[in-house]
Amino acid sequence: MIRRLLLVLALSLFGSKLAMAATTSVVITHLNLRAGPSTQFPVVTVLPAGGRVLTNGCLADYSWCDVSFGTYRGWVAARYIQVVYQGNPVIITPAVAPRLSVAVVQFSQAYWTRYYSAYPWYGRWGVYAPYYAPPPARATVNRSGSCANGSCSGTATVTGPAGYSATRTRSGSCADGICEGTRTTTGPAGYSATRTRSCNRGDQSCSVTRTGPRGGSYSGTRTFNR
Repeated sequence: MIRRLLLVLALSLFGSKLAMAATTSVVITHLNLRAGPSTQFPVVTVLPAGGRVLTNGCLADYSWCDVSFGTYRGWVAARYIQVVYQGNPVIITPAVAPRLSVAVVQFSQAYWTRYYSAYPWYGRWGVYAPYYAPPPARATVNRSGSCANGSCSGTATVTGPAGYSATRTRSGSCADGICEGTRTTTGPAGYSATRTRSCNRGDQSCSVTRTGPRGGSYSGTRTFNR
């Protein structure tokens, strides 16, 4: 008896996790459900305005989403479906998608075969496939920083789709009417450029020194008016 109860409990938890994998969305207008993420793919069915669909995931740029509607499965443009976020209906965007646990998914021939083998246009994969262009990979940005005792510093690292990265660090401090700041940028090849600025509130002047990645430098002083 105990084993049966544990089995039922395990199945219930597993089912709950599956249900949480999809997000309920509302269609805001009559909308074609298509067999792929492009208007060039054939129409599977027409979704009614106000109809509820399960959003199984979206492309990496959140332009198209993979949804379920009854027994139908297909793709819709993300701007035509809305989800409830913080009590308001919103379109799925890169800003809100992580908070809604919307998965990033891909379209492939395996998807086509799984859901459309019974449709008359199934055998034309080679005709429709070129209309799908995977969204471009995005660069990632990691930032960190801290301030203490009148001094602040920060670092931002940008990593491109190919894995190359560039880093920019900043630091600055102010004391007795004099503020100094340094910015250093290091490119993917390891070369660095530095700019140092020092401003004096007393004589209202700033001096700037720049050093390029090849060692060349420039320095100058200018005055400013408040």
